[in-house]
Amino acid sequence: MHELPVMQSILTIVLKHAARHNVKKVHAINLLVGKLSDLEVEWMQRYFDHLSAGTVVAGARIKVGWVPAVLSCEVCQTRVEVDKVNLDGITCPVCAKNKFQLVSGKKYHIKSMEAE
Repeated sequence: MHELPVMQSILTIVLKHAARHNVKKVHAINLLVGKLSDLEVEWMQRYFDHLSAGTVVAGARIKVGWVPAVLSCEVCQTRVEVDKVNLDGITCPVCAKNKFQLVSGKKYHIKSMEAE
């Protein structure tokens, strides 16, 4: 259910930009979403459809590009792309340590929107 506040935030931003640029209709919103975000495309679209009803954004399609989850080893700075299901017990392939800092994969942002 955490998709609801995320989609409300996205809608607010899109409506602001649409008004600023005299947009008549938004057809699609292109998002970049981190693979660790736990956001599900189906629920993102459902909540967005509900929230955007009656606006210039109503009916817009949510298009998602996934951003990989990348960790940086705190010991040797090696960057490692990881899968959400393989986070437990991961070790650095270079130094074998297991101290990491998240580089990418948790956040989301609007890349662009398709409008007229």
